Amino acid sequence: MSRTALIAGATGATAKRLVELLLDDGWAVIGVSRNPPTGQGRLSFIRADLLDPDDTTRALRQCRAVTHIFYTGRAKHGEGGTESVPDNLGMLRNTLDAIEPIAPDLAHVHLVQGAKYYGAHLGPFPTPAREDDPRHMPPNFYYDQQDLLVDRQRGQRWDWSVSRPDFVFDFAPERARNIISTVGAYAALAAELGVPLDFPGPRGCFDAIKQATDATLLANAMIFIATAPACANEAFNVTNGDLFRWTRLWPRLAGYFGSPAGRPRPLQLAQMMADKEPVWQRIVAKHGLKPQSLEAVANWPFADFQFSQDYDVITGTTKLRRAGFNDIVDTEEMFLAHLARYRAARILP
Repeated sequence: MSRTALIAGATGATAKRLVELLLDDGWAVIGVSRNPPTGQGRLSFIRADLLDPDDTTRALRQCRAVTHIFYTGRAKHGEGGTESVPDNLGMLRNTLDAIEPIAPDLAHVHLVQGAKYYGAHLGPFPTPAREDDPRHMPPNFYYDQQDLLVDRQRGQRWDWSVSRPDFVFDFAPERARNIISTVGAYAALAAELGVPLDFPGPRGCFDAIKQATDATLLANAMIFIATAPACANEAFNVTNGDLFRWTRLWPRLAGYFGSPAGRPRPLQLAQMMADKEPVWQRIVAKHGLKPQSLEAVANWPFADFQFSQDYDVITGTTKLRRAGFNDIVDTEEMFLAHLARYRAARILP
């Protein structure tokens, strides 16, 4: 049976590698976005505002061949705060309302969530978090979206599933909201200014146990979860399968950029970096980098959110392993490999 994937939010961080893997595996892929990119290649793109039910129905009316929905859309990222429940729930509902009546072969709907499901954005939580852990006090739009899927699936021929990655790491030069490029830019600035690469967060974050999710591993897991019978109507944590501490990784990052590793020094990077554009342009000229602003490479509020978490962030992946998915990635090596790609692309020195 041929498979056609509809990817809602196809230009987002969790969709880029998914698109590539699905196409390489022979799937037909339809991307949905408010602002489709140019040069789409093998990917068919549809422009749609998923916040608008009428526009969504109109835009998706030809998607009758869809067999799998991969829902990766988001109304707007909120770094640590409450994100809109009505908007995020409405976007998923509008997508289902548009596709369900017209796609007779719809077999599966996959939803991407994250560690915020467990309240990772609110403070310390029981670790390692398990998929069946109690929910925290709402609001949390992940809960509403999952409840919608469960309710809509009753009596239907299609199944649902959920993946819960942590921070997604990738080589994504089109996206500044990426801890790889943001840390790389911070390290480059420190090297240019001749100062140690201080860890821009509290000692608690520096020493805490963390996890990461490589974008390609996540994409492979999403496809597995969406197609394996054992995963139907279930949620799964998805991470690299190992753990790390910034305490161990930070000296390696400093050494990569030729700087001594500093000490934990809580900084508000969004404020500290506000005047560093001239320094960045000096780095660009000195190293022959791609001409672009510091803002195009680094998202400081995103880094401030990640480095403020002075507690362990661990979600268990036993359930996914038992279902049959056993891919792993060495997180420290992943970080350095992605930095090398940014260097080769002349985005970082």
